[in-house]
Parts: sequence; C-alpha cells; structure tokens
Amino acid sequence: MDKAQLKQRVCEAIKARRADIEALAAAIAAEPELGFKEQKTSQKVKAAFDALGLEYTDGWGITGVKARMKGKKSLRTVALLGELDAIVCRDHPQADAQTGAAHCCGHNVQIANMMAVAMAFKDAGIMDELDGDVVFFAVPAEEYVEIDYRNKLRREGKLRYLGGKEEIIAEGGFDDVDMAMQMHTNITSNPNGFFGLGASSNGFIGKLIEYRGVPAHAAAAPDKGVNALNAAMMGVMGVNAIRETFRDEDCVRFHPIINSGGDLVNVIPDNVTMESYVRAANLTALKRYNATINRALKAGGDALGAQCTIHDLPGYLPLRPDATFREVLRENAEAIFGAENVALEPHSAGSTDMGDVSHLMPVVHPWVGCAKGVLHGANYQLNNPDVAFEKTIEVLAMTIIDLLVDDAAKADAICRNFKPELDRVSYCEYMDSIQ
Repeated sequence: MDKAQLKQRVCEAIKARRADIEALAAAIAAEPELGFKEQKTSQKVKAAFDALGLEYTDGWGITGVKARMKGKKSLRTVALLGELDAIVCRDHPQADAQTGAAHCCGHNVQIANMMAVAMAFKDAGIMDELDGDVVFFAVPAEEYVEIDYRNKLRREGKLRYLGGKEEIIAEGGFDDVDMAMQMHTNITSNPNGFFGLGASSNGFIGKLIEYRGVPAHAAAAPDKGVNALNAAMMGVMGVNAIRETFRDEDCVRFHPIINSGGDLVNVIPDNVTMESYVRAANLTALKRYNATINRALKAGGDALGAQCTIHDLPGYLPLRPDATFREVLRENAEAIFGAENVALEPHSAGSTDMGDVSHLMPVVHPWVGCAKGVLHGANYQLNNPDVAFEKTIEVLAMTIIDLLVDDAAKADAICRNFKPELDRVSYCEYMDSIQ
C-alpha cells in the first residue's frame, strides 16, 4: 500500500469515528480537573485505550498515561501528546462548581485528537505498513497553577517539578521517544478554520516573593512600623524602572500579582506575598533578566527597611520548534486546510512545557483556529467542530505517516539533523539550579 492510500484509509477511519471523538471531548469538558489531580480524565483515557486493546503504563507525573503502537519496524518513535488538565475560570459555563476548573484552554480537544489518531490507526490497520512506532501520551499539568499545592507535593516527595512534561522528562518518560508533536486550539474568525504551524515561544521562571515589615497602628503610630506593602510597590516600580533595558529580541515579560497585601486596614502591613513569572525567549536571557529583576525587587525592601525573600521556581523552557519537522506538517496542513488558511505565527510571549521537550528532541506544536471568544476566558467556545474533530486530526495522522513510511526516512533525517540543547541529565541539572 503506498503512502497516498495509507492517508486515504486513515482519513476515512477518522470520519467514521467522528461521533466517538466528539463524545470523548464532551465527556472530558463536563468533568474538568486541575493539574496533577486529573484522576477522572486519566480514567477516561485508560478506558479509551482499553477499548482499542492497547496496553499502557500509567502514573507518569501522577496521572499521565502512555500507550505505544508498534510498526513493522521500530526504527523511530513519534509521540503524539494530549494534555489532561483544565484551568481556573469560574465564570465559564462549564466550570466546576467547587474548583472553578474549566476546559477553556481546549485541552479536552487535544486529548480527543490524540485518541482519534490512535482509533484511526487501529481501525485502518496501518501500523504494519509503518517503519516506526507511535506513542500516545496523555500528560498532566501543562497549566502552571496552584503553586502552593504543587510545592506541597514537592516537599512530600511526590513531585520534582511543577509542570507535567517536566516531571515526565525527569521520570524518563520521553527516553524512548525520538520526536514529539501536539496541537492546541486557538481563536479565529475564519469560517474555514486556521492552521497555525506553531512558532517559538517564551520560557519562564516562577517566583514567590515575600516582604516582611513591622506592624504598627496605621494612624496613631505609623512611624513605629515598616510597611511591607510599600516595599512591595517599590520593588515593582524598581522593575518598571529597568524595563527600558529589556531588549526587544529577548521578549521579556514580568507580570506580578499580590496574593496578600495586609490583614487589617488600621495596621501597617507587615507581611505581603506576591507571585510572578519572569519570561524570556531563550535560556541565557531568562537567567540574566531573572537576576536583574530579583535585584530590583530586593531594592524595594531595602528602601523601606523591609526584608525581601524570593523563592525562584523552575518554570518552562522556551519553545524551539524544529523547522524541518514543521515543513512536513505544513505540507499536510495545506492539503487539508488550503494554503491560504495555513501560516507560521510570530514568536509568542506565552509559555508551554512543550518547550522543555523541544530542548531534548524535535517538536512541533501547531495552534489550530477552531474557537471563538478569548482563550482562557469565560466566553471561550468551540465553534468549528469540523476543524477540531476532523481536519486537524487528519493533518496530525498524515504527518505521522509521512514520518514513518519508507524506513522512517523523514523521521530519521529530522532526528539526525537535530542538535539537542539538553539531555535528561543536563535538563534536570539546569532545572535544579533554579532555586
């Protein structure tokens, strides 16, 4: 069977599975869960693997599930990922009443896409025609939220890092994978949908910041106190004062929030806690600007006589997609969406833990326009199911076929030309250096 026939057979299988794919996405959206807590979602994935007769391993990053379909040869392995977690968006119509979790990030669509490719490959019976393996990996906790909870898991020895793919890298879950891909939903007004090929994006270092002052009566004896809230504001203003030194090409972002700004209005605030990220486009810039921002934050404490304590936390590494891998993706995206609906977006200031994977192996991370409203917003709504549950899946499946036919020649060439910036050991060393 030639490559065109394989693609046609798989696309037919995807269409035949349309109802199952949409049902899985809807079931996941109906029970959204936050990162490292995705027990119900993980069970749904396991049930789907069971229905396909696929063996899997679980417990990756607490809730992750990994299955492998073997080709007639196992020359290269391509992983297709889907993310299990939701975000907090309490005003979303499908938000969980207790946790506020909602899938206005589109991760339910990712899982459905991942499982749809597994269904189609199984139904079409094409693995005997491929010269490599396909790993289907449902991974936890892409959204970097609930930092206190995750730090608690770290203290208990249940986690090493705060993101799902980071944790799985440390556990060795990607050691038997050569290259990885996943999709993400995006917003578009294009009725035909839009296939963004996936540009680079920022990485970040997480930060917990605490200012300690001295309490005193805010009206009768303010001179006896040290105002930690004023110190925090001075620290933030200090960062604002150095923003002119941030180079455009480094795409630096610092966006703090105040978690606690005082206890009583008539008491000088003596304990203020903040949380933020420092984002940048590459590892060197990330560490450099983080040190500069720390200096400015601490200067705010010095100015008021308050103590500033900063806890840096390993965040995500910048995303560096593989250009050759992306061209294979582009060819299939243009065949399905039309060239006028396919493009490479500019560098993104946002972050994803797919960036961590991209430092170890070739990666693509397309963004597919099939929703309206605001991503992560209460008005996020999937509005193009044909794109979400058929066309995008066809692109992903066809790309994997291209990679793994003919002795997995395309996958092999991409992997041979890829120069990893880190391996698992050096990755963990880098992450552990951020304290």
